[in-house]
Amino acid sequence: MPLRINHNIAAINSHRNLIKNTEVQNKNLERLSSGLKINRGADSPAGLIISERMRAQIAGLRQAIDNSETGITMLQTAEGALEEVNRTLINARQLAISSANEAVNDDAMLAANQQEFDDSLRAIDRIARISNYGTKAILDGSMGANGVAAGDNLEFISATEKTKSSPVGGFAVEIKVAATHSTVTGKVALTKTLIDSGEQLTFSEGGKTLNFQTIAGESVETAMNRLEKAVMASGMKIKMVRLPGSATTPDAPQFLSFEHQEFGSKHSFQVGSKTSGVLSAQADVSDKIQNGDDVSGYIGGELGIGNGQVLTGSRPSKVSGLKIRYTGEQAPPPGKMAGSVTLSQNSLVFHIGPNVDQSTSFALRSINSKKLGNGVTNESGFRSLNDVDLSEASLAQDAILIIDKAINEITAFRGKMGAFQKNDLESNLNYLRNAHENVTNAESIIRDADMAEEMTAFARNQILVQSSTAMLAQANQTPMAVMKLING
Repeated sequence: MPLRINHNIAAINSHRNLIKNTEVQNKNLERLSSGLKINRGADSPAGLIISERMRAQIAGLRQAIDNSETGITMLQTAEGALEEVNRTLINARQLAISSANEAVNDDAMLAANQQEFDDSLRAIDRIARISNYGTKAILDGSMGANGVAAGDNLEFISATEKTKSSPVGGFAVEIKVAATHSTVTGKVALTKTLIDSGEQLTFSEGGKTLNFQTIAGESVETAMNRLEKAVMASGMKIKMVRLPGSATTPDAPQFLSFEHQEFGSKHSFQVGSKTSGVLSAQADVSDKIQNGDDVSGYIGGELGIGNGQVLTGSRPSKVSGLKIRYTGEQAPPPGKMAGSVTLSQNSLVFHIGPNVDQSTSFALRSINSKKLGNGVTNESGFRSLNDVDLSEASLAQDAILIIDKAINEITAFRGKMGAFQKNDLESNLNYLRNAHENVTNAESIIRDADMAEEMTAFARNQILVQSSTAMLAQANQTPMAVMKLING
């Protein structure tokens, strides 16, 4: 074999292998010390891109979990306040029933009930004012959709988190048809002759039935008065319509007319009469009276959906969920607007996903006493819970209606809020936790080092480094054979 001294190829080869083995061993040490298979882009460019994106997704999922959990705590805070309002309203209803007990109440008892009721109203208003989550008021209406109506016979009821804020000037309201009651008017007048022959009338509404029989010898006016009281006492939601001055004398013939107390096409009742035309078209055959009209019109140029006097913005549109009440007996003249509704949308927006536009919203309504029990038809003129007066038994009867409406509103709101918490937040939270686990596992597979595999490779590479070091030493000894040749 040739002997050379200028170039020691064996030593160069051993040195190259030593460098390579040392680099591989250093990577093994880096992976073992960091626990990562990819520590820099050069380790795996594609793997680094994928894993960094997954890390961003994992961080987003983790924050979305926190967002959902804090959203749940906010709703639970509101739920606690609403539970106390429910308890207060139940106590207020008890006071109204006590005041309605006209037979035993005196002025002092009614005054005491009114005083306690006023205290209950102050408690409800205080809860509405001081219920906060951090520094954010949650039950004063500022975290919902707030609106105000301008125009005769126009009233803002509510809006949802889907309703958009109105432009300057509000949403114009155009009413085409005003709501009416289901009404029936006899074509044959009730006369003294019919009364003496024993005219029989039947009424049916809401599962309740009334059979009324005239009494021979009584006047037409007396029979009408007795019929009106019987209908009122039956508990049916119908009432007699009597025109002033229709009875010039006690026995003057009078036409019977009845209407449903509620507005709209959904409310009906049945009437029948022994004589055809007095109420029903045919004798002894009941007629179903369902001729009421729902209000119809446009809100902000969008077609509204009528239900009695309530007009609701159609979906999907900028006025989705917006509810207004038109109480006019007639629609405005063609081309004339009924008014406008100005709306400010401040509903809570919960970002509950790891990516853009993955949010949901919920409107927290006001529980102030002026915002509860609205829209209940009553003879006392109570417009809200705040107007309720228990100083008289007759007022207490209407107070019960208002308080019942307020209780239904609070319980319905609690149910809606509970459904949102369960279906939007808690269900989403379960998904987020599952997704966080799976995405983390996927990122770990790409990025994390297999420690057992790395230890095995490290042991192999450690032996190779030691071996290549020894061989480099041996290769450096090869040129020494030349000296033996020179020295002979």
